Amino acid sequence: MAAPGKCLLVTGPPGVGKTTLVRRVFESLKASNPHLKIQGFYTREIREGADRVGFEVVTLDGRTGPLAFSTISTSDSLRWPTVGRYKVDIASFESLALPVLQVKEDTNLFIIDEVGKMELYSSSFFPAVLKVLQSNVPLLASIPIPRNGRDIPGVARLRNHPGAEVFTVSASNRDAVREEIYSKLLDLLPKQ
Repeated sequence: MAAPGKCLLVTGPPGVGKTTLVRRVFESLKASNPHLKIQGFYTREIREGADRVGFEVVTLDGRTGPLAFSTISTSDSLRWPTVGRYKVDIASFESLALPVLQVKEDTNLFIIDEVGKMELYSSSFFPAVLKVLQSNVPLLASIPIPRNGRDIPGVARLRNHPGAEVFTVSASNRDAVREEIYSKLLDLLPKQ
């Protein structure tokens, strides 16, 4: 299992900037240490004008694909699980996310944004996350804040993991939290 502090979890209310924080930490790490082998993905909103119509998965090596849409209606999408008004494209998600969560000998860091309800509809996703935790490679992940005091079981398992350190982000502390996470990861990662 991951050593204490090797699993850094970012949480906070929707729209507070968890994905932006994770992306900025990733960009800072790559800029300061370009030889690091960082694997993973983040999710990005898809907008039409001012309206959010879905989410896409973006791997850290730049590949993209759909995660969920509110505007899709195909014969396939009728069978897809729904989160709120969004239909989750599990096959697309798995085709991008699962390969980048494969533990490799030279991996220095995993980034997962996010371990949430949409992603957890994939029956293969959480076992891949657990393998990352067991690998002892540092992990930076975002998780949703519990709703009505109830956590999603997989998220609760991560949050309560002995190696987990949880950072709750707000509009007023997100820059300080980003710096703290960046600093902690620099201490955990191999020196060049």
